[in-house]
Amino acid sequence: MSANASTVTEFILVGFSRLVHLQGLLFSLFLAVYLLTVAGNLLIVLLVSTDAALQAPMYFFLRILSALEVGYTSVTVPLLLRHLLTGQRRIPRAGCALQMFFFLFFGATECCLLAAMAYDRYAAICAPLRYPLLLSRPVCLRLAAAAWACGAMVGLGHTTFIFSLPFCGPNAIPHFFCEIQPVLQLVCGDTTLNELQIILAAALIILCPFGLILSSYGRILATIFRIPSAAGRRKAFSTCSSHLIVVSLFYGTAIFIYIRPKASYDPATDPLLSLFYAVVTPILNPIIYSLRNADVKAALKRTIRKMGPAEI
Repeated sequence: MSANASTVTEFILVGFSRLVHLQGLLFSLFLAVYLLTVAGNLLIVLLVSTDAALQAPMYFFLRILSALEVGYTSVTVPLLLRHLLTGQRRIPRAGCALQMFFFLFFGATECCLLAAMAYDRYAAICAPLRYPLLLSRPVCLRLAAAAWACGAMVGLGHTTFIFSLPFCGPNAIPHFFCEIQPVLQLVCGDTTLNELQIILAAALIILCPFGLILSSYGRILATIFRIPSAAGRRKAFSTCSSHLIVVSLFYGTAIFIYIRPKASYDPATDPLLSLFYAVVTPILNPIIYSLRNADVKAALKRTIRKMGPAEI
């Protein structure tokens, strides 16, 4: 390793700098999306925390998911807004590592949490008589703790590994945040082995929970098809349709982005894909769960009535 192999002390996030004439429009758009995302997800956290009708295990996990989405989008969007507003695109090496850690932490935790939510739907539909035992409060707490712990290990492991590699220039990241693939492109020397290790680790944390989700839904669908009435089948499927939509959005982009070699990274299109799962998906989750869930809509109406003016 050369003496100057790790001389890079800061990075430049290229982001959307080419769209100079659209900086004001992009700032307004991302600010509105971010505020709506935070407000929508915090509203779900508030509803689940205060409404007695939303105390089932499914809503326990939904509250954690909404809190995760707030953290997930807050890792990237505020810094992007600062870049668009001030034109300042530099980020210290330590700041880049910290952003990568938290982004991976929230993302990996959500991977595991979505698997826990699939298990909840499996227990509710396939083993309703044992549901209170299978998803008791201690079990829910252990599943949530396992998801958080897994996220922390993934974030710490990936970040420590990548930022222990040598960076000797250039330091321009063709992205709007410190994503794994564009940062890995700046590492000096041959990174084939490092790249393979990262892909294998990403495949493990993404595909293992995804496999559990597919297994759960395979059994769920088999159970639903055995329900004699069409109304019963529709009611059973409606309880997991929101989760299925969220899983499709989250895992579809995650699998495409992370389980592939860095040579296939395209700086022109990949930031737009990352924009989808880092900015768009978090705002869709509260909309999906609120519009497709009668209990959440009823809780929202009760909360609005409580907050309304008192009758004279």
